[in-house]
Formats: sequence, structure tokens, C-alpha cells
Amino acid sequence: MISRTDRSLVATWWWTVDRWFLAAFLMLMGLGVVLSFAASPAVAERIGLDSFHFVTRQVFFMVPALVALIGISFLNARHVRRFALLMLAGALVMMVAALFIGMEVKGSRRWLYVFGVSIQPSEYLKPAFVVICAWLFAEHARQPEIPGNLFAMILLGLVVSLLVAQPDLGQTMLVLGTWGAMFFIAGMPWLWILLLGAVGIGGAFAAYATFPHVADRIDRFVTGEGDTYQVDMSLEALTRGGWLGKGPGEGSVKRILPDSHTDFVFAVAGEEFGLIMCLVIVSLFAFIVLRGLYLARRETDDFTRYALSGLVILFGFQSIINMAVNVRMMPAKGMTLPFISYGGSSLIAMAISMGFVLALSRRKPQRRVTPGMSGLGTRAAAAG
Repeated sequence: MISRTDRSLVATWWWTVDRWFLAAFLMLMGLGVVLSFAASPAVAERIGLDSFHFVTRQVFFMVPALVALIGISFLNARHVRRFALLMLAGALVMMVAALFIGMEVKGSRRWLYVFGVSIQPSEYLKPAFVVICAWLFAEHARQPEIPGNLFAMILLGLVVSLLVAQPDLGQTMLVLGTWGAMFFIAGMPWLWILLLGAVGIGGAFAAYATFPHVADRIDRFVTGEGDTYQVDMSLEALTRGGWLGKGPGEGSVKRILPDSHTDFVFAVAGEEFGLIMCLVIVSLFAFIVLRGLYLARRETDDFTRYALSGLVILFGFQSIINMAVNVRMMPAKGMTLPFISYGGSSLIAMAISMGFVLALSRRKPQRRVTPGMSGLGTRAAAAG
């Protein structure tokens, strides 16, 4: 038991970290391991690997992910900015390198091999991009003569250009949506909202006209014709599972679902553990997003408010996109379910992102106030 009078680094962290957040993140990571046991053996056997190949790798990547989650949560806001700046610079360099020397998979160059391990730089780019944009927005709010909003737009253009060049339009949509939400929270005028909305719509039409695979996915989603095998099997899995599921290891659709351990792990959860488990997963994601926005609203520091909001919005958008694809509410996209889908880059990058959330949401009584009560401290000081 850690005493409240203990002033050591660990004790201070324990009494200031948001333990609700911490518990939710650990629960999702635990569910990721459980669902890896349920979803990945069939995939591994189908491609000639050891049955627990993906399970072993998921647990292997879980170790550095936990270290990143807890370690980064010890940082203060200044250190978070510095860490994010270094990570952003490194991710941008790796994304450029991936265009020239990266592995080509299904027509896209998104991965680099580093010391025998495949890395997807865009996964590490996202949380760093959010934190740096939050800093730029905050600097502009603090000193309007600093062109922080302009720099944030330039950075957005650079990131979007690299993502489109890969091409990875799913991540592009995710980054644009998160950036737009942050800009709105930072006090964007309505004229900018209309202009950015028009640009977004124009970009969607341009993607449809330029990239055949995008047009194909949208056409299949709208008409229901063509190769809709994975989405059809996902819906079949959810239907067969019912409310309580068929039981651990008893699912059958997962054996013929190619991406059951990555993009469609939510469907496996529904088949084997039922819609109740799906609702638990949805509730955990919703809790994290809503709590993050609630804590951000209470912050008086602009950078912390914008960064917290952006990180949980990014987390929420990615979760929504993955689950919406599983239930055929969106066209198919290669988007992982945070902490649950198989993937080393996704798992570690998401742990870093949520480590930022834990670091920025640590209790700071001197800076966090209850809405409507901000003037009490000043009046009390004057009375004294």
C-alpha cells in the first residue's frame, strides 16, 4: 500500500494518475490478448504457421506497450511536447523512406523493416501530430501574433500528402477528422468550418475519381455487389453469436474470415462471446472518449485541453471506423481496433498515445478548476 505522505516519484504518480483511465486501458489490452487466442489460431493455421504464432507475437509486443503506457504517463506537459516533437520528426522521416524502400503490400508502401521487425510509421505519426497541433493551437490562442494555426495547417498538408502518397486514405480520413475537431475546439470561425468542409467533400470526390480501389470499395458498399465476402462473413459471425455467443473457441466463421485477427476481430468477439461482449467493448471505448473530453473541459491550460481532446477523439474515431466496418455501416478500410486488433505498430503506438493521455490528465489541483468556480480563488486571495 502506498501512503499519501510518501513523496517518492512512484507514489506521486499513483496518487495523481487517473486510475479510471488506467483501468480501462489495461482492460482493453487484456481483451486484446483474449481475443487474439480466439481469432488468430485459425488464420495462422490457414497460412501454414504455428497455431499460436500471432498470439505469441501479440503478447511479445504487449511488453513494450505496457512499458510505454506507464513510462510516458510519468511525463509532465513540457516533456510530452518534446517527446511528441521527436516522435513526429522520426515518423515523418520514416514515412518518406517507406515511399522509396518500404515493403509494398497490396499496392501500398506503408511499412519499413527495421532490425527484422516491420514498422508502420503512420501509426506513430498520429499521436505526435495531435500533440504538436495542440501546442500550435495553444500558442496562437496565447499570443495571436504567433501564426500557430497557419503552421498547424502546413503540418496537416505535409502529413496528408505523405499518407495519400502511400496511399492510405483511411488514415488520411482519420487524421483530417481529428484535426478538424481540434481546430473547432480551438475556436475556429464558422467561415473556416465551411471552407474545410468544402475541401473535405472535394477531397472525397477526388479520391473516388483518382483511386480505383477507393471507388471499388464505395461502390460495393452502396450497391452491395461485387466482392463483399469479409463484411458478409463479419455480419454472419455477429448473427450466429447472438447475445451470449457460441463460447470460447467454438466460433466457425472465424476459420474462413481472412482478417479475423486484425480488421474483423470485433466480429470474432461477437460470434464467440456474444453481443453482450461487443457492448462491453463499445462501452469501454465510449467511457475513455467521454472521460477524456470531460477532463479536457475542466482544464485551464489550452495545450492540455486541446491535446487531451485530440488524443481521445483520435482514439474514438479509429474505434468507430473499425466497428462500423464490421457491421457494414462504412466501406471496408484497413483500420485496427485500438489495443485489441493484432499488430505491433498499432499496439505500441496506441500505448504511447494513451500514455500521453495519462500524463496530461494527471491531477493538477493548482491548474484544474470546476466550471463556474474559477473566480473563487482570486476572491479568496483578495480577502486574505
